[in-house]
Amino acid sequence: MFKKILALATFLGTVIGVGLFGLPYTASKIGFIPIIFYFIGLCLLAIIIHLLYGEVVLRTNGRHRLPGYAEIYLGKGWKLVSAISAIAGLTGAILAYIVIGGQFLTDLFEPIFGGNQIIFTLIYFASGILLIYLGTKSVSRTELIMIVLFFAIIILIFLRVLPQINYSFFSGFDLKYFFLPYGVILFSLWGASIIPEIKEILGKENEKSLKPILIFGVIIAAVTYLIFIFSVLGITGPATSPDALTALNLKLGNGTSTLMLFFGLLTTFTSYLTLGVTLKKIFWLDLKLNHFLSWLMVAIMPIVLYLAGIVNFIAIISFTGAVTLGFDTIIAIGCFFRAKKKGQRRPAYSLNLSKFGLTFFAGLLIIGIILEIIYLF
Repeated sequence: MFKKILALATFLGTVIGVGLFGLPYTASKIGFIPIIFYFIGLCLLAIIIHLLYGEVVLRTNGRHRLPGYAEIYLGKGWKLVSAISAIAGLTGAILAYIVIGGQFLTDLFEPIFGGNQIIFTLIYFASGILLIYLGTKSVSRTELIMIVLFFAIIILIFLRVLPQINYSFFSGFDLKYFFLPYGVILFSLWGASIIPEIKEILGKENEKSLKPILIFGVIIAAVTYLIFIFSVLGITGPATSPDALTALNLKLGNGTSTLMLFFGLLTTFTSYLTLGVTLKKIFWLDLKLNHFLSWLMVAIMPIVLYLAGIVNFIAIISFTGAVTLGFDTIIAIGCFFRAKKKGQRRPAYSLNLSKFGLTFFAGLLIIGIILEIIYLF
């Protein structure tokens, strides 16, 4: 049972990350009701994506990540495409966590200790990169502690703001921002990259638990996001800030401000850890770099981008969600159909999905990639 709890905590800690803080802002632009429908549609799609990738993982012997599965089932050319997409996506995600996590750490401790944002960001970065070096076991146990604290804090925030909710902020719909939530929501519901880690945590004797963990993990994340959107949008309305917490802090005062900053720090740090381990294992297991060099690559790439001034986290997660995760999903779909025929072992579960339906969905993802690039640039 403990392994199952640990696996669920690790999955939730990966899914619930920095994307959370971009959601109230997108809801303030498009409207609360459209965001609910967006979540219903993308939540169902996210569950299907996670389950089909989970089946690929269960059908394959050995330790791999998406580029490794792409090589096995689609060939070396697709391995290269997958590696580029996965590395870009995970690096972008880690960069987003460093940007916003460093900001939260600065807001919490600069008034007490002094210093500046770069110093606190480097402290945040170094703390995570040390745990990433130690590997899966240390990260999964950290996730369990962090996710319990996370849910306690989000409940406290909800109870704190509930009496002050302005329900007039939930009306309206602006078609101009119709595509804005797509990349952010897709990013916020994504945890497929950690599925091989979940399989390792569960062990062979508990593999049948992977399916309910993926289904309920996505649903729990989606419900949590909607509660957070409701809490923030109901207080700040049209004044909602891109990071969600800045405008909310001005409305609620210092005590709640400290709680929410700690909440933000907690949320970003858990995802930073798990995705860092996943990226390290892509370099290590799929690209055959040694352990230390793999870890060094994880450490160097995002911090160089941060120091180069790439710090707009809404743009980072939008691009990552729509473009790199879109490519990853298309590759995972291809692996799924080939694994049905060429799989190396019998999986704990097997999906019966329409090839036409998933091909059509892949086409929609390609359209989403093109529109996101147009929207951002």
